[in-house]
Amino acid sequence: MTWMVYGANGYTGTLIAELAARRGERPVLAGRAAEKVVPLAQRLGLPYRVFGLDERITDHLADVDAVAHCAGPFSATAAPMVQACLDAKVHYLDITGEIDVFEQISQRSAEAETAGIVLLPGAGFDVVPTDCLAAMLAADLPGATHLELAFAGMASASAGTLRTAIESLGLGGRARIDGRIREVSPGWRVRSVDFPGKRREVISIPWGDVSTAYRSTGIPNIVVYAALGVPAPLFRAQRYVLPLLRAELVRKGLTALANRVAGPDEAARAGARSEVWGQVRDADGRTVSRTLIAPEGYELTADAVVRAVQRIRSGEVPSGAHTPSSALGASFVRSLTGVEVQDVQVR
Repeated sequence: MTWMVYGANGYTGTLIAELAARRGERPVLAGRAAEKVVPLAQRLGLPYRVFGLDERITDHLADVDAVAHCAGPFSATAAPMVQACLDAKVHYLDITGEIDVFEQISQRSAEAETAGIVLLPGAGFDVVPTDCLAAMLAADLPGATHLELAFAGMASASAGTLRTAIESLGLGGRARIDGRIREVSPGWRVRSVDFPGKRREVISIPWGDVSTAYRSTGIPNIVVYAALGVPAPLFRAQRYVLPLLRAELVRKGLTALANRVAGPDEAARAGARSEVWGQVRDADGRTVSRTLIAPEGYELTADAVVRAVQRIRSGEVPSGAHTPSSALGASFVRSLTGVEVQDVQVR
């Protein structure tokens, strides 16, 4: 048996395929574009398959035991691949950061347990480092009622990442409040955060941990921030153009522009690093903070996916739908190349 990288011809899928090959893995490379999948597979000396998600997917999964799904936007592609993996009894991982996808997959945990498989969305930068940090913090301060997470330092975005971002335009912000995911205004909260490198202003965004960190920690109030390099008033101004951003013509135009983006090259990835900050607070006002330093986000994603696949295929992870920390443990992020978790700060 082997495993599969679906969407291998995409920016992140290619990085995962290349890293897997360097580590002696022999995944099947798959996707719907033969003109892209075949040359990649030939260059890496790996087997390949060409099929779309509108086909009978299970026919292509007969001799694989896990799929790393990398073809977004996952709001459109996750459901058919998850269903095929359930039907074929094949483990499923993806690299989504989409809140609704996390929520939908979590609801299929009982089916995954019956099938004897693992469903692990968010096995990349979305949301491995933030989820593992959240789980560490929850252990540091049992009974915490509030969790804040923030990240900084992405080199730039790939076409696929931008297309996914365009899908969410016009939806505003989201946060978890009293245990429920609620819509909030764009840039709902702004604060300053002491990252390892320097203090930065961060703006709240609808990041995947609004969904996943709740299941990892049980903490009922969760806000996620990013250092976007955009003044908060400008970011908040998008609330005035939300109807325009929802327009199909606008989305098509932006998607066409996104498709021209190549993503950061090797030098840009090597020269960048990402930083993550997290803080929990309990009802008595006590706080615990942690930070971590990691490689650039796409580099971390490739490493995390390859390692997660190995762990899942080895039988270490119980069946069901998981977050990264519930599947692999909060310490999983420490096993990734170049990651350094900083000391705890208690107040």
